[in-house]
Amino acid sequence: MSKSIDLISEIEDKINTVRTRSLDLSFNELLDMYKDGELIIDPEYQRLFRWSEVQQSRFIESLLLEMPIPPIFVIEQEEGKYELIDGLQRVSSYIHFRGEHPDYQEEEEDSEKPRFLKLDGCDICESLNGLIYKTLPTTLQIRLKRNFIRVEVLRKESDPRLRYHMFKRLNTGGSKLSDQEVRNCTIRLLSPKFNDFLIECSKFPQFENCISSLNDDKREQKYDQELVLRFFALKNMREQYVHDVGSYLTECMEYFSISPDNFNYEKEKNIFETTFDILNKTLGKKSFSPATATKKNLSSRFAIYHYEAITLCIALNLDGLNKLTETNISNLKAILTDIKKDQGFIDITTGGGKNYASPLKKRVEFAEERIREFCNGL
Repeated sequence: MSKSIDLISEIEDKINTVRTRSLDLSFNELLDMYKDGELIIDPEYQRLFRWSEVQQSRFIESLLLEMPIPPIFVIEQEEGKYELIDGLQRVSSYIHFRGEHPDYQEEEEDSEKPRFLKLDGCDICESLNGLIYKTLPTTLQIRLKRNFIRVEVLRKESDPRLRYHMFKRLNTGGSKLSDQEVRNCTIRLLSPKFNDFLIECSKFPQFENCISSLNDDKREQKYDQELVLRFFALKNMREQYVHDVGSYLTECMEYFSISPDNFNYEKEKNIFETTFDILNKTLGKKSFSPATATKKNLSSRFAIYHYEAITLCIALNLDGLNKLTETNISNLKAILTDIKKDQGFIDITTGGGKNYASPLKKRVEFAEERIREFCNGL
């Protein structure tokens, strides 16, 4: 009985930390708020606007037909402004149709990103196709502007961590966003500093060259930033890793973001840049490429298990690698290449069942031991 009372009390305490209100706002009011800076869409979040022109057009068609649409969610900032945390595709479609979206400012209608969305793919009222806002009949322009949407507001008095969890849950229900894209947006509600740090590190030229074999889709999904996060997570919190990489990386990013005492930015940046400077001088674009089937050469593809082992074996031995000369660099390149061609390393970096703590430990230790031996001989 006491456990039930304690649970009820805990739930009620959490409820008391949430302050919400509901508003019905017209889309024209939302647009005015956006233009006046009173409705904020974080640039990192705004980049996730991916609806095609057909999807945008059908949403506008739904508004004109007065079809029911889901609410949007915002958080209230200290000065009373609202920050959008759910409803990006809907709000951005309306803003684009009205010619106010910052990513669509080309005046020519046939350009790649025209300022005004031209309706296309409307399948209920096909006569709308080919129209832009300015060519809609005045009656429909007014109807569109006066169309209301429910806005759920998480008040500024609410616990900031509950704001974070609210965004996280609202934006992980679908599969359209990558894990790192969701992290980038949600973590900013705790603190933007660590997220900005990841973005900065991902643009370090030596790092970019070492991961240049990543395809465009991976980069679009911010996988390069996830690799930076993975580096710091495994270097600093490897003992916490069990199996679910996504949850583990999210927890690490939360930990690094919660308090400045949890992450030494200057020290970690120096370690990151030194590590990738060494890798760029040795294996360069082949830093994370596995050996070919014949073991004569390294392939051109990116392998995540190689990324984990090779980056850590360098980062954990920087004290010994600070004496590198041009000759030593050539020798280090040979050692790293030999590691990749070693059958023992191949066995713990290929096949299924390697995404656990034990195989991770084995591949890191395998590479680290050989680099440590190399350092001892310098």
